[in-house]
Amino acid sequence: MRVVSAESMEIRISDDVVLVRQAVRKKSIALGLGLVDQTKVVTASSELARNTLDYGGGGKVLLELVENGTRSGLRVTFEDQGPGIPDVELALTDGYTTGNGMGLGLSGAKRLSHEFELWSKPGEGTRVSILRWK
Repeated sequence: MRVVSAESMEIRISDDVVLVRQAVRKKSIALGLGLVDQTKVVTASSELARNTLDYGGGGKVLLELVENGTRSGLRVTFEDQGPGIPDVELALTDGYTTGNGMGLGLSGAKRLSHEFELWSKPGEGTRVSILRWK
């Protein structure tokens, strides 16, 4: 997979979640995604940005336009140095939450993406990468 362009942003305050959503929408439009695909990747990114802030204590996001052969896509990777997720499988279960939400953030982001990767280690942080192909 080849990275065509990349942009990194910090997630430190609530306003940054809005800026991430706007940046993801802008990149998805530039890629030529249709409205439904734009909405899916923006929604998933919004959930993950909020998780990065609320559960990870803040972090960063990397937005990449990528190519793989004839396919183009948008990969969005969130990373924090927070407490990590002790049980990733449980965290991906619909309805499971350690906060006040509905427990659909991670599992919902996974469903809204063509590709989803989650790495987390207690005490070291979490990295979640989603990819939406055109």
